[in-house]
Amino acid sequence: MYANLPLVHTPLRLIAWLFIFFSGTALAVPEIEHWTTSKGGRVYYVKTEGLPLVDVRMVFDAGSARDGSLFGLASLTSGMLDSGALDWDADAIAQRLERVGAVLGTGASRDSAYLSLRSLSHPDKLKEALETLKNVVTHPTFAVKDFERERNRVLMAIKQQGEDPGEIAEISFMKTLYGDHPYAHPTEGIRETVEKLTPNDLKVFHLEKYTVRNSITVVVGNIDRLAAEALANDLLSGLPEGEVLPVLADPIDRHEALTVKTPYPSEQTHLYSGVLGFRVNDPDTFPLYIGNHILGGSGLVSKIMEEVREKRGLAYSAYSYFLPMRVPGPFEIGLQTKNASAEEALAIAVGTVRDFIEKGPSDRELEAAKKNIIGGFVLRLDSNQKLISEVASIAFFQRPLDYLNTFTQKVQAVTREDIKRAFKARVNPDELKTVLVGAGGEKPAH
Repeated sequence: MYANLPLVHTPLRLIAWLFIFFSGTALAVPEIEHWTTSKGGRVYYVKTEGLPLVDVRMVFDAGSARDGSLFGLASLTSGMLDSGALDWDADAIAQRLERVGAVLGTGASRDSAYLSLRSLSHPDKLKEALETLKNVVTHPTFAVKDFERERNRVLMAIKQQGEDPGEIAEISFMKTLYGDHPYAHPTEGIRETVEKLTPNDLKVFHLEKYTVRNSITVVVGNIDRLAAEALANDLLSGLPEGEVLPVLADPIDRHEALTVKTPYPSEQTHLYSGVLGFRVNDPDTFPLYIGNHILGGSGLVSKIMEEVREKRGLAYSAYSYFLPMRVPGPFEIGLQTKNASAEEALAIAVGTVRDFIEKGPSDRELEAAKKNIIGGFVLRLDSNQKLISEVASIAFFQRPLDYLNTFTQKVQAVTREDIKRAFKARVNPDELKTVLVGAGGEKPAH
């Protein structure tokens, strides 16, 4: 979801050493410092050394869940921020960044919208990069010509989604699972609402949602605390104070099974099945996370993949995952299989889930999952870019500041009984919402 920023890779020898060290002890991660500005902006800061780089991420509670009835508004607003600011057009913004070797990115999800900046820490270069970021976030122009071009691009992307059975299935699954909740519609919106958007809609959304109290600023890099404070204060100085937005309502869980079939002229059926899972910071986060790693989250060695593909050859891909969000996110089983095998593959996958809920993992499976997760955790922190993503997630979802420091201990503490209890409480196979797209038919009209 984030822009393609340069990566700083950890040498393989160092990764191997870290894996050995990390497997037996707690990884020493940089300290996260947090403060609130005088106008109510939340700031998170991590000092790193060794590389002359500063990464900045500004996150706003301005994702597609805040679209209201104008589906696609948040995504289009975010996508146009770097198209023009003050008297700069997109080329002028790009030239300013290129001149100092900086990279700017924007994006939006259901929960949030963000701007990211990567710059050298040299004072003159960083100053110009930050000035560009500040004006992009505070003074976007949303020019009519740029707006029409970007809206047409989004409409083309939506049309292409409507011709992809996998995309059709995913959109249908979220609608089936969430009903009228703001998570139900795709982030990009739908054709009927995107066509009605105007530049003024974007301006109003920006004015209301891109505010100090609705923001989080994350700074990671070779910069001291005083400089980080000054940086954050300056970036936020041009935004209205605003207010913290109301908490999203929980989706309605009707606790009943439902199946939706959409014929489509494809050789394969795309299938999604699931229930409302859990929200961020749920006390059972780690048992559910580790349990799903064993059940369907670890690729070819997961139980669903083994039963559906390896033993029976019924699917090209088979997996499951939890996606915790501010309200309960989905627990989702995903399959891609031959049309004739769809019902059988679904039955095997659901049966595997039932068996896992009843029996839980074996001791061997649990130990292997813990080692795999802990070993992989090192790679989530091996660059400033990855670190700032983790810190931004901690900040936005209000996780404890020691989340990274305590991660391995919490993984190690999970037991088989924890996993069985958590899955029984969160996943009822008798209430699965299932969507199938394939098995012949005509392409949907546009």
